[in-house]
Amino acid sequence: MTVLDWLLDSDPSVRWQVLRDLEGAPAEVVAAERARVATEGWGARLLTVQGVDGQWAGGAYFPAGSGPAEDGSQPWTATAYSLLLLRELGVDPRDRRVRRAVALVREHCRWEEGGQPFFAGEVEPCINGMTVALGAYFGQDVAGVVDRLLGEQLADGGWNCWAAYGSVRSSFATTINVLEGLLAHERATGGTAEAVAARRRGEQYLLERRLFRRRSTGEVVDPAWLSFSFPTRWHYDVLRALEYFRAAGEPADPRVDEAVGLLRDKRRPDGRWLLEHTHPGDVHFAMEDGDGWPSRWNTLRALRVLRWHEGSAD
Repeated sequence: MTVLDWLLDSDPSVRWQVLRDLEGAPAEVVAAERARVATEGWGARLLTVQGVDGQWAGGAYFPAGSGPAEDGSQPWTATAYSLLLLRELGVDPRDRRVRRAVALVREHCRWEEGGQPFFAGEVEPCINGMTVALGAYFGQDVAGVVDRLLGEQLADGGWNCWAAYGSVRSSFATTINVLEGLLAHERATGGTAEAVAARRRGEQYLLERRLFRRRSTGEVVDPAWLSFSFPTRWHYDVLRALEYFRAAGEPADPRVDEAVGLLRDKRRPDGRWLLEHTHPGDVHFAMEDGDGWPSRWNTLRALRVLRWHEGSAD
């Protein structure tokens, strides 16, 4: 079985992205496969477990009555992360089941932090970056959240959830969440000159650090970023950053070359990539066999990053 055959022997959420990004299938074939995400497999399962109150697990960011565990892990079953997973699966936001699910969130879900409506955003830029990405994808008005993020950009070009407590240096994790949100909003609405400029400055923050090195010393900031996860949740890693730059659609900047080399080096002799770093916490269901096993998600994501990078060199 070839790697592409192995990828296609999977859930509709993987298949439709393989057909679009790796096989160049006709648009109607891709759309037909994508339509199955809401009715079969992981996407359908995720829609089914939404509560009658419009939330997943009874909460916006955490399940009702819970929070981070003592070991630093957290549950991933609440509304924000359930919607993020639906987005990553590529569920069609126009599907009536999806539109109903999102309408219930809009009408009933409130953030634990201050009781704000879900799509009005929270206070932390990391969470608000996710909120913007979700609003853009599911057709909700998040312009006010975008404006807040633009006002919170730090002098070094990135963002940090701890800025409210005095931090003046950006965080890779917060920055990637904000960048993904701004890009999604720009794609959905056309964006504004101010938002585009802010996103470009945020990109430079990552590029100046080669996606994983300290600007001051060149040292690896966090060795965990060199191990690839899926879903990434709020966490940062090199593959997630490369996926962002691929999605942005610009030719690859030479400053990503080292990160791409790391990605190539992780390819196994059979052409697949492993799941390396699952972020611990409760989940609705497992999608893969676990860390140390071949990962369809990481293989799909790695292959399309390499295709983008190689195309940039043409």
